[in-house]
Amino acid sequence: MTGVDDVGKTILRNKLLGRWAAEKLGLTGPELEAYSDTLARATVDPERSDVFSKIRKDFDEAGITESNERILQVMTELTLKAGNLMPTATGNSVDGAAVALARKLTTP
Repeated sequence: MTGVDDVGKTILRNKLLGRWAAEKLGLTGPELEAYSDTLARATVDPERSDVFSKIRKDFDEAGITESNERILQVMTELTLKAGNLMPTATGNSVDGAAVALARKLTTP
């Protein structure tokens, strides 16, 4: 996998992970999307790239009971899912979509 593929896969994983965590936090609609986008954006921001710690902190503050093992399990499952959603051939429209999402999330 190339670097762009890895970044695209991680962005997609974090977007899916953000949706999962947001649902656990009781967020819906625009709040769910904003939370999910924040985790996806963290992929390309070294200061916020530890999405596990963010979710752990947010769950603890909200009183959500999820073990570290469960969060890591979901992260692994969503990494595999993101990998399956990302085509292996470069130049595919999904690759382009991942790059476009990365650009959108990193542009102020």
